[in-house]
Amino acid sequence: MAENRSTRESLVEADVNASQDPAITRRDRILNERLAEFGTTIFAEMSALALATRSINLGQGFPDTDGPDEVKAAAIEAINNGHNQYPPGRGIPELLDAVSQHQSRFYGLQYSPDREVLITAGATEAITAAVLALCEPGDEVLLFEPYYDSYAAAIAMSGALRRTISLQPPDWEFDPSELRRAISPKTRLILLNTPHNPTGKVFNRRELETISEIANEFDLIVITDEVYEHLVYEGAHLALASFEGMRDRTITISSAGKTFSFTGWKIGWACGSAPLISAVQMAKQFLTYVNGAPFQYAIAGALKLPDAYFQGLRAQMMRKRDLLSMGLAEIGFEVLPTCGTYFVNTSISSLSDEESMTFCRLLPERCGVVAIPMSVFFDSKTIGPDLVRWAFCKRDELLRDAITRLHYFKRPESAISPRA
Repeated sequence: MAENRSTRESLVEADVNASQDPAITRRDRILNERLAEFGTTIFAEMSALALATRSINLGQGFPDTDGPDEVKAAAIEAINNGHNQYPPGRGIPELLDAVSQHQSRFYGLQYSPDREVLITAGATEAITAAVLALCEPGDEVLLFEPYYDSYAAAIAMSGALRRTISLQPPDWEFDPSELRRAISPKTRLILLNTPHNPTGKVFNRRELETISEIANEFDLIVITDEVYEHLVYEGAHLALASFEGMRDRTITISSAGKTFSFTGWKIGWACGSAPLISAVQMAKQFLTYVNGAPFQYAIAGALKLPDAYFQGLRAQMMRKRDLLSMGLAEIGFEVLPTCGTYFVNTSISSLSDEESMTFCRLLPERCGVVAIPMSVFFDSKTIGPDLVRWAFCKRDELLRDAITRLHYFKRPESAISPRA
C-alpha cells in the first residue's frame, strides 16, 4: 500500500512539474492546471523535515500542549453519550447558539443561530466553501500579501483570480490607494485575515474603516478570517462586521483550534446574513457534509468559558512571544513587531546572505530547528526574501532549547551537536 501511495505521489509531482510544458497534452495530465502551481504545502514539507532531522518544529502553528481539561472531558462525555453520528447540516443547536452568543458577548454582533451561523470543518473549509459558493470563473478576489497559502488554492479551485495588496514590513501597513486601484469591474470579494498570519499584524480601526468604506462603495463582499481573535497583544481585535454597512456584506469566520488549543478537532464556524450563510452551506455540504459531532458539544461549552480563560490564554501566549523574541534578538536576528497570533517574524540579513527558503531548508541540519520562509506567502518577489516566521505556541522549555540550538548557527565551526 505504501508503494502505491509513493507511486501516485510521484506521478502527481511529475505532472505538476510538466504542467507548463506545451508538449504535454491535457489527457496526459493528472492534476488540473488550476492547482498545478501549488504542490505540497510548505507546512507539510518543513514538518516532515523536522521529523527527519529530529528538530524542534517552530514552523507549523500548532501548540504542543492540550487545551482545558474540562473541554476534553466534555468531548469524552459526548462520545459516551452516543453523539457519534452525523450532526445536523448547519451544526448542533448547542454550538450554533454558543457561537451566536460569543459574537454578541465580544463584539456586540447579533446573529440568528438558526439562519446566520454555520459550523464547518475548521476555518479552512469555511473560507474555501465561501469562495467556491460566491465566485464565478474570472471573478477577482483581493488579498493582502503575505497571505496564508490555502487562500490562493481556494481561489484557484473556484476559477477566480487573485489580486494582491502589499503589506509592507516592518509594521505591515498597506497603501489605501493601492487597494482602491486593485478594484476592477470583476472584483467580487476581499479576503481579510486579522489578526494576520503570517505577519502577526492586527489591523487597526483606521485600516478597517478604509476597507469597509471601499467595500460599501463598490458593493463588495468581505470574508474575514479571525481565528486568532483572542490572541492579540497590542491593540485590540475589531470585528469588521461591526463597522457601518458591513454586517450584511461580511462573512466572519473563526474556529476553536487556536483559542482552545485543539487544532486537530477542526471545529470552525461562519457568521453572516442568512443569504450569505445559505450560499456557503450550499458549497460546504459537498465538501465534508458535516463533521466532528462529539467535538461540537465540547466547543459549545468552551465558548462559554469565563473571561478569565481568554485573558489567561492571551497572557500566556504574550509571555511566550516575548521569550522567543528576546532570544532571537540576542542571537542577532532583527525581530519585527508581533501584535497578535502565534508568530514572530525576523530578518536574517544580519546573519546570512541566503534567501529565506535556502536558510530554512538548511537550518535543521545546522542546528536542529525548523522555521518557515516568508517568501512562500508572497506573489511579489521583492518583498520579504530575507524574512523567516517562527511559531511560539510551544512549551517554554522547548522555546529555550530552540534558542540554545540557534546559537550554533553563529558557530558553525563547533564540533558539538546541538541535539547532543
